Amino acid sequence: MSPFVVKALQLLLSLSLLIVLHELGHFIPAKIFKTRVEKFFLFFDVKFALFKKKIGETVYGIGWLPLGGYVKISGMIDESMDKEQMAQEPQPWEFRSKPAWQRLIIMLGGVTVNIIVGFFIYSMILYFYGRDITTNEDMPRGFAVAQEFKEFGFQDGDKILQVNGEPLEDVTDINRLLFLTDVQTVTVQHQNFQTETISLPEDIGSEMFDKDVIRPFEIIRQPILDTVVADLPAAKAGLLKGDKIIAVNGKQVTYWHDFTNEIDNNKNTESTVVISRNNIIDTLSVTPNEDGVIGIQNFARDIGETKIKYSFGEAITGGIGYGYRTLKNYVAQFKYVFTAKGATQVGGFGAIGNLFPDAWNWVSFWETTALISIILAFMNILPIPALDGGHVMFLLYEMVSGRKPNDKFMEYAQMVGFFILIALVLFANGNDIYRWLFGS
Repeated sequence: MSPFVVKALQLLLSLSLLIVLHELGHFIPAKIFKTRVEKFFLFFDVKFALFKKKIGETVYGIGWLPLGGYVKISGMIDESMDKEQMAQEPQPWEFRSKPAWQRLIIMLGGVTVNIIVGFFIYSMILYFYGRDITTNEDMPRGFAVAQEFKEFGFQDGDKILQVNGEPLEDVTDINRLLFLTDVQTVTVQHQNFQTETISLPEDIGSEMFDKDVIRPFEIIRQPILDTVVADLPAAKAGLLKGDKIIAVNGKQVTYWHDFTNEIDNNKNTESTVVISRNNIIDTLSVTPNEDGVIGIQNFARDIGETKIKYSFGEAITGGIGYGYRTLKNYVAQFKYVFTAKGATQVGGFGAIGNLFPDAWNWVSFWETTALISIILAFMNILPIPALDGGHVMFLLYEMVSGRKPNDKFMEYAQMVGFFILIALVLFANGNDIYRWLFGS
C-alpha cells in the first residue's frame, strides 16, 4: 500500500472519530437540557447524503463532503440558515428558548470534548507504552549545532545541561523550548568538558522562524540507514537498510546531519549519493518527491533512549500535563500565522495528512490524533462567527449586557463567518497544492 494511501486512511479515520466526538459534545448537553436535535451528521450532506436514518426526533447520517460534520439544533442560527424556522414563534424545545447559561454549555461542549479526548489519548499512550526520552547519556556525541547558533557560542558536540537554570528531562526538548517559550539562558558542556552558560536574545523564537532554523540542535548520529520506506525515492534509487552514507554531491559525510542538510538544500534536484554496503562502494542517484522527501530514517547504533514507565495515576496526570503543554505550544506558535512567511506555511488537509507516518503505526496514529484533537479545540474556540467560538462570543455578550443580539444580525454574522471559513479553507488547501506543484 502506497504511503499516500496509508496517510489518507489515517487522516480519514482520525478526523471521522474526532468529528463524531466533537458533535457529541454538543449533542449530549442539548439532550440534557431537553433541546431538540434535528440532525447529527458526519461530513456535510449538501443536496444528498450517503446514509441517513431517523431515530426518534433526530436524523443520523453520513454526508458526501468530508469537510467536517454538524448537529442541527432546533431554534439556532447556524450553517443551515433555516430562516423559515426562525421566523416562527419560539418553542420550548428550541435552543433560542433556553437560558443563556445552558446555551453556553451546549456551545462549549464540542471544544470541551476535544480537549478531554486529547488529554485522554496522551494519558493512555503513557500508561500502555510509556515514554521514551533522550538524556545526555543516551547521546555520547552530543548535538550538531546550526551555524546560526554557533554565533551565540554553541559548538558541535555540546550537551545541554540546563535551560533557564533548570535541567531538562528530555534534552531533545531544547528546540521546542527555544522556538515557543521564553528561553534566556542555556548551560552547555562542550566537548572539552568545560561548561558555559550562554545568554540568548529575547526574540530568539521569532529569529529562528525568520531564518527558518526550527531545529538548531540535532543529535549527532552515524550516517547509517535504518529504515527505507517502500515506493519512495530512496527505495526506488536502490538504497537499503544498513547502507552507510560516505558522500553526497561530492561532499564527505561524517555524520547523519551532514547528509540530511545536503538533501534538504537540494530538494528539487537529483543528488548523487555514495554508499558503503558490505564493504563495497556504490554510487546512486536520488531525487526527493514533491514533498521534498526521499523516505529514509536513521536510528544510529550509538544512540540510546531511556524508557519511562507510568502507573495509571501517573499516566493520567502526565497525559494532562503533556496535553496542556501541547495546547500552550500551539497557541504560542499561532502568532506566526499572521506574518507574511507564516501565512505561506498554513496548510490544509495535505499538511494534516503529512502529520501521519508513511507506514501504519498505532502509537503514532493516536499521538497524531491527540494533537489534531487539541488543535481542533483551539481553532473552534476562535471568536469567528460560524465557529463555536463565535457563538460563545455572542452568548457572553448577552450574559454581560443582558441584551440578546437580534436574529437578523446573527444571520448576517453567520454568513460573514461562513465566507471567512471558506476563504481560509481554500487558502490553506491552495498552499498545499502550491507546495505539491512547486515543491516549496
